[in-house]
Amino acid sequence: MKFRSVFDIIGPVMIGPSSSHTAGAARIGRVARTLFGRQPEWARVHLYGSFAETYKGHGTDVAIIGGLLDYDTFDERIKSAFADAEKLGMTFEFIPEEEEAVHPNTARLVIGDSQGVMELTGISIGGGTMEVVELNGFPLRLSGHYPALLIVHNDRSGVIASVSNAIAKLNINIAHMEVDRKEKGEMALMVIEVDQMIDAALINELESLPNVTQVSTLAN
Repeated sequence: MKFRSVFDIIGPVMIGPSSSHTAGAARIGRVARTLFGRQPEWARVHLYGSFAETYKGHGTDVAIIGGLLDYDTFDERIKSAFADAEKLGMTFEFIPEEEEAVHPNTARLVIGDSQGVMELTGISIGGGTMEVVELNGFPLRLSGHYPALLIVHNDRSGVIASVSNAIAKLNINIAHMEVDRKEKGEMALMVIEVDQMIDAALINELESLPNVTQVSTLAN
């Protein structure tokens, strides 16, 4: 496993007791909130492996809800996340699963409101770091270390080149990129992590491209 700095090993400034079970879980919840784009009205959280066995004692449950409330790993409000969510009218439930997952610290979040539903699977890989490994049925690898673009598009020739050209015109370097699709010619998802911050001008240009149907961003 690669670490970017000593802080990836000792963990971030955080609410305890565990970097993998608390800080990593909070980051999974917060990334889900960011990609959903608004405060969800409800959440179903499926927990696997070690998460399922120890989530209450290690604070994984309050950390995930805190993340869904947009609380960072060091935010003291994580401790009161359940009560805060209830005040906002957000309902939630935790479902420990017995089936094995690819990683022992796995959470699958299904969140939604009257406008839509999103499903995200994240793994906490240690030191407070996490990866998103699935989004709405699309397998992916999203670290959260870099600013990222998530582009839903129709699977047509030239879309990847158009997106890459739009990014290159702004002298933004691509650090990681992957593309997956449901079926040939159907819906596809492009995930691009970049080295620079993403501004509104780039988002607007990407949204105007042919066959691009949705653009979401994730800041590091």
